[in-house]
Amino acid sequence: MAVIKIMDEILSNKISAGEVVERCSSVVKELVENSIDAKATEIKVELKESGIKEIKVIDNGIGMDKEDAIMAFNRHATSKIIDEDDLYHIHTLGFRGEALASIASVTNVDLYTSKGEVGTHVNIKGGKVIVVENSDARVGTIISVKDLFFNTPARLKHLKSLYTELSNILDYMNKIALSHPEIRFIVSNDGKELLRTDGSNNLLKCIKNIFGINIAKKMLEINNSNSDYKIEGYISLPEVYKTNRNSIVTIVNGRIVRNSELNRTINDSYHSYKPDNYYPVVVLNITVDTSLVDVNIHPTKMDIKFGNIEELLNLVSSTIKDKLKKQTLIPHIQEKSITLKENKIYEEIKLDFDTPIVNEVEEEYLVNEELIEEEVEISEDVVDIMPMMYPIGLIHGTYIICQNEIGMYIIDQHAAKERINYEIVKDKLNSKKKENISMLFPLTIEYTNSEYIILKENFEFLKELNFDIAEFGINSVIVKAHPVWLPKGNEDNSIKKILELVITKEKNFNLDKFNDNVAATMACKMSIKANTAITTEEMQNLINDLRKCNNPFNCPHGRPTTICYTKDEMEKLFKRSGF
Repeated sequence: MAVIKIMDEILSNKISAGEVVERCSSVVKELVENSIDAKATEIKVELKESGIKEIKVIDNGIGMDKEDAIMAFNRHATSKIIDEDDLYHIHTLGFRGEALASIASVTNVDLYTSKGEVGTHVNIKGGKVIVVENSDARVGTIISVKDLFFNTPARLKHLKSLYTELSNILDYMNKIALSHPEIRFIVSNDGKELLRTDGSNNLLKCIKNIFGINIAKKMLEINNSNSDYKIEGYISLPEVYKTNRNSIVTIVNGRIVRNSELNRTINDSYHSYKPDNYYPVVVLNITVDTSLVDVNIHPTKMDIKFGNIEELLNLVSSTIKDKLKKQTLIPHIQEKSITLKENKIYEEIKLDFDTPIVNEVEEEYLVNEELIEEEVEISEDVVDIMPMMYPIGLIHGTYIICQNEIGMYIIDQHAAKERINYEIVKDKLNSKKKENISMLFPLTIEYTNSEYIILKENFEFLKELNFDIAEFGINSVIVKAHPVWLPKGNEDNSIKKILELVITKEKNFNLDKFNDNVAATMACKMSIKANTAITTEEMQNLINDLRKCNNPFNCPHGRPTTICYTKDEMEKLFKRSGF
């Protein structure tokens, strides 16, 4: 008797739901993407109990007739691709024909849809069609998904808390709103509105709705292209950063995507402008011929592969770096006063823990909508290099106080000297000149056998860095000369540190990153330490050297070298203005 049998369609759909419908946000994603594909200009998402009880998506798209409304719940039924060639030219967000069938197999679904004549109501519970009947003729679609995983309790058990499920939904809705600023999105949970965009096709305004006006005011517009790719969007000033990569939003042909190489390139473009363990706020739209990308990798349709990816990465990296180089990146210290409305909302947050705050406080303190738009406009004028400033003193042996006609500046002397030394060492590392110093007492270092093998393989590389290094007995090396830029008085420790870097960077070894790491390490050792008094003349020389740097605004580790209190800001602090 045959043991292998064909699964029935409902069981097959339940299994498929394990990939397509992982949690509440998965359902929202599939339904909203269908609404976008249906050419909707307004999409409302209404949730009950963070979507676990009910998810309702209402759109004003083109709608469906009765035949399509029924067919839409069949597995692999889709209007978006016809044959195999279409897989290589996908222009829609949904296309696999799995989502509705999978959702319907583990929920109770009600669909109301119409193209403008007779409407259709379809009810499906656990994959079985219960009702098909006529309904009202409102153009568009309303789909309600109730009691998620009611017939698969094991999956229901693994859903996260209400707060986590709602947070995941809002995270997706924020990103889809950024990818389609021409669509009005409204999201509510248990009757409380959490997100609203106006569909004006103004991306910066959409960024303001999601990240808040303070971040929107610190975004820089970028726009560039090459033969294969066009990129446009906004990147944050380095002073604005988050603790995770979630604030990097990448969009390809209107689709929210994930690509680790692309995200890494965006973050690396900010190298030495910010701490390495923090991430910028970026909304990057990429336009490319559909034949150069593959989105048919995973049922979520978020993972993507690019053709000619190096062309894209080089374009992104050069565009971001060029933009940052043109900015004066001295953070301004501003007085923050909390309005009565903000205080009230803070109190509400404490009382209502299950409501995540996804938007900045609404701009009640602004006079009108025109003023909002005016405040979030970013000047694109090319700015001068770091302004000239004059030292007037030193506090705590660490911070140089300066002034000019703009206001007061505070410079971290160690961070400033680190930046200066970093660029000097980096220049030396990239130089073709062979400059080294013979050691009066050659340095002998012993390693484990595995470390020694790695080091021996990199002897030629170390010689290119102007080290005179050779084997010296079993698992030992001898260094007879070193580059001229090593910090004086600390040569032995510096040599050991560089050799350790060679050993530890053996995996995924990259010369540029290695040189950068060496330069940052040596710059720190060569720099003025905190609590070290220097003269006014030495302060001015430090400032002059800092102003000559390619990036005078951050140390190699991304910390600011300089902050500014403008004259206006100081007068506000001392209540000398605004009365």
